[in-house]
Amino acid sequence: MTAAFPYDDIASKIALALGVGLLVGLEREWAQKDVGVRTFALTGLLGALSYLAQPALVFVALGGAILLVGLLNTRSLIKSGSVEMTTSVALLVTVILGALIGEGHYFTAITAAIVMTLLLAWKVELTRFAGGLSPEEIRSAVLLALLTFVLYPLLPNRFIDPWALVNPRQAWLIVIVVAGVGFLNYLMLRLYGMRGSYYAAFFGGLISSKAAAAELSGVLAENERRGSLGIAVFLITSGAMFLRNLITLVIFAPQAAKIALYPLGGMGIAAAGLLAWFSRSKQMAPMEQQLRLSSPLSFPRVAKFAGLFVTLICLGTFIERFFGAAAFLAMSAAGGLVSGASTTASAAALTLAKKVSPGTAATATVITSMTSALTNAPLIYSQTQDKALFRRLAGVCMLIVAVGLIALVLRQLWGG
Repeated sequence: MTAAFPYDDIASKIALALGVGLLVGLEREWAQKDVGVRTFALTGLLGALSYLAQPALVFVALGGAILLVGLLNTRSLIKSGSVEMTTSVALLVTVILGALIGEGHYFTAITAAIVMTLLLAWKVELTRFAGGLSPEEIRSAVLLALLTFVLYPLLPNRFIDPWALVNPRQAWLIVIVVAGVGFLNYLMLRLYGMRGSYYAAFFGGLISSKAAAAELSGVLAENERRGSLGIAVFLITSGAMFLRNLITLVIFAPQAAKIALYPLGGMGIAAAGLLAWFSRSKQMAPMEQQLRLSSPLSFPRVAKFAGLFVTLICLGTFIERFFGAAAFLAMSAAGGLVSGASTTASAAALTLAKKVSPGTAATATVITSMTSALTNAPLIYSQTQDKALFRRLAGVCMLIVAVGLIALVLRQLWGG
């Protein structure tokens, strides 16, 4: 019996089962539910001990938990006329988590417990977010999910044209990942966008710096503090865009990311330093403003991004193949005027397909980031019509671009 139940293994499983139950129970106790810390901890322990004694006993433990859920909801109906559906499901899940720990699936149980606790704790934010979704956003997200999980496995994982331009599965994967990262940023924006224009500028810049700059500068046009706030919006949206482009390279072209880190990081640090400098002004206090951007997972937007992305891949391959790296960099500079995200993704995809070198892709990303940032200044001016603000923005732009160029040249000299 001792050999079948080694002390150290059993002690670990008991501790983890109790810990998982305590984690969920603390949140339920904080939410002032009838079932709290002790009940959830004992429920997790019940699942683990049931599996350790006899795996088939897990079904008995689950049946007991279902009976407990029935009693809980009967009491709740009598007391308040409502049922504790979420707490009931959490109790049943905790039994399963305890059984998984008893079987030795620690990662699965602990990860699921953390995710479940987050879902329980974010009730207000998730309810507000779901209630604010439009029917178009919901339909587009469902359609995109179908295209992702149904269409993606069916796409050929090879070049389908005689010029070796497009690999459908690879291209679609990059589109989905970029759109998914954008949706996470969009989620954060919807949850926390009311906490001020700085939050809105940052999360909006991660999605689309141009859209965020245009939206926020439209609000600034009627604000007497638009000069200082306009600079803050530009610096934050541009800094977020630099970060987004670097993350894209890290995911798909790590070698290029190592090269682009210095100029993109330098421009980001310069933007942060300038923001800190200007923020000493009392006029730099953020406004309470919620940014209204369309969902990155709307099907028309994803389709537009995918079309532009594939077009840039084809053009980039032809240009680099027949005209060299310099022409490819020129195309990337022009691409930044339209969509820095698409241009960066195409550079990463071409590096992944070994059609351009990591150095070329890194330089292309830095250049498209510069041109994209330079575009934001005219966008803000078009909304505010403030010439003094535009002159200050132009000076800030040129300083950030100069930092990027110097860092890029030094990195090329140091690295090569």
